[in-house]
Amino acid sequence: MTALRYLQAYPQHLQDQIRQLIASDRLGDYLRQRYADRHQVQSDKALYAYAQGLRQEYLRSAPSLDKVLFDNRLDLTHRALGLNTAVSRVQGGKLKAKKEIRIASLFKDAAPQFLRMIVVHELAHLKERDHSKAFYQLCEHMEPAYHQLEFDLRVYLTYRELPGAT
Repeated sequence: MTALRYLQAYPQHLQDQIRQLIASDRLGDYLRQRYADRHQVQSDKALYAYAQGLRQEYLRSAPSLDKVLFDNRLDLTHRALGLNTAVSRVQGGKLKAKKEIRIASLFKDAAPQFLRMIVVHELAHLKERDHSKAFYQLCEHMEPAYHQLEFDLRVYLTYRELPGAT
């Protein structure tokens, strides 16, 4: 039985469906059919503009973003596809927090839906720090297909680890 480490929290019948696609060598076809396109956001500057646009549309009262970038150091071994941090610095007599979002570089070549899902996830952390019910409601507000995209992203990550995956 194939271990599906990214899908362990999902019901067994969904895991079995993915195992069947793997066994019949059709998982890549499934993903290419659903997510054929690649996004055009290739630079940190473009990623910043993309995230700012989403923040402006859905989270106007959230803190502003100081930096958004693709990070080569984020990967699956650290179990992080994106990070939302606040870097504190003393400026004069005040403590200023700079908000940063870092997105794993593997998203440079991903489908636009996956990039949007991960940026939405990190933007939601500007308002909700924990993965609570309110957090996921905010994610769904910004991306109505959030939960399906999260599942499909996990399927994509599973596919990437298969021998001979293209």
